Amino acid sequence: MTRRVLVVDDDAAILEVLEMRLMAMGFDVVATRDAQAALGAVEGARFDLALLDLRMEPMDGIRLMESLHDRQPRLPVLIMTAHGTIETAVDAVQRGAFDYLTKPFVRDELRAKIGRALATRRWARDRERLLAVGQTLASSGVMERVLDAVAQATVETTEAERCVVFQLQQGRLLPMASAGSPPPSWPALETAARAAMDKGVPTTFPGIETGAIVAAPLLVQRGPAGALVIETPSRVEPTEDDLELLALFSSQAAVAIRNTHELERLRSGALAALGRMATQVAHELKNPLAGLRLYARHLEQRLAKTGDGDGAALAQKISGTVDHLAAVVSEITAFGRPPELHRAPVALHALLDECVSFAQARITTEGIEIFRIYDPTAPPQAMLDPRELRKAFLNLILNGLESLAPGGRLTVTTAWAADTKALTVTIEDTGGGMPDETLSRIFDLFFTTKPQGTGLGMAIARSVIDLHGGELSVHSVVGQGTRVVARLAIEPAPRRAEGTAT
Repeated sequence: MTRRVLVVDDDAAILEVLEMRLMAMGFDVVATRDAQAALGAVEGARFDLALLDLRMEPMDGIRLMESLHDRQPRLPVLIMTAHGTIETAVDAVQRGAFDYLTKPFVRDELRAKIGRALATRRWARDRERLLAVGQTLASSGVMERVLDAVAQATVETTEAERCVVFQLQQGRLLPMASAGSPPPSWPALETAARAAMDKGVPTTFPGIETGAIVAAPLLVQRGPAGALVIETPSRVEPTEDDLELLALFSSQAAVAIRNTHELERLRSGALAALGRMATQVAHELKNPLAGLRLYARHLEQRLAKTGDGDGAALAQKISGTVDHLAAVVSEITAFGRPPELHRAPVALHALLDECVSFAQARITTEGIEIFRIYDPTAPPQAMLDPRELRKAFLNLILNGLESLAPGGRLTVTTAWAADTKALTVTIEDTGGGMPDETLSRIFDLFFTTKPQGTGLGMAIARSVIDLHGGELSVHSVVGQGTRVVARLAIEPAPRRAEGTAT
């Protein structure tokens, strides 16, 4: 791609010479004697470099440079000056110019300083953005956080209008992160993403209301996992540097997705190992714990009869602790059962109502609001496992309610997509939210932030959703709350024929 250079000088002869030399060096040159025309040119197109004469009327080179930087902050500027005004040119460098050129021009000096300005601009912006994304990748195990950082850095570095990161999930391309302005056409971006995935290299397409659409595939060991797509401003063509940057950022996004796949593989191995030992755990602990619970309650009753209130209270604490251990054993044992679903016609909205009622009965915090917004177009019944789903959604709703302070709000929403036969259940709270470190470990076995938690609830919930062919994701912001999204691929239950006995 040809680099674009802006040249502004009120001396027509110098302007003509510079234009010829720069065109001979392979640049696309816009040369003008008018500062306002230069500002208008930058409004309509992106430039890689500007050469400005220091002394011009009515706007000098420094004022013009500052106005250009208001419109294109990272535009490198070379100030052109005569020998007698070098001191002023140095001042221009201190105020934002990259360097200065003395008149008359020496061919090698002109070429060297232009090359250095372009290279410095490129590597400075690349290092800054890649460092930011790398730090996010290293400090956060949350894929969504990394993809958001990649999208934002891509927009800032390539100066694109927008960027969208698509991920391939169950044959569908889903937008996972975006930055910049909303796209005029989602189908156009998705088409570009699929084409880049098919080709395996960054690919450029004509834009609809923009200069161009550029898509780079996200390559992981399993093959293309999605694509990073940008749209450039109107009349701006992406350069080779832009394509290289896009490939670098797409590799960062691919690393985040690859890490997620690796964590899934490790998690599956951990669950399998836990399942194999669950039978032994149940055999070794379940019966002794039942005996301890019985002994503790008998002791509590005897001490209460003798009037030893302190002793009875202590026995009650022992009984409560045994109950907690028994609950942990029961949840561990759940992993040992064969992962088989027992599907039956289920009214999912009624099941969610039941879970809300059960969870609400276990919460003592007052002044909490609960909203239920159900999609009326959803099938009245679907073939699901009610026992397993009740266990999963009760845990998710209970987590949301427990995070709320008085005046907090929990919202349970459903949305039906008839084309994909997918029902999305969203559970959103206005609680304290979670930091990235906690969010990255939320599905880890035995990880919990609750004093009496087992650290198995979220892992069980996700395994239930996974078994139903769905997906569970969690988004959280400290101080704002948490949103849990469960996407279920469901098969509507067949309707009974009229007159059939029940």
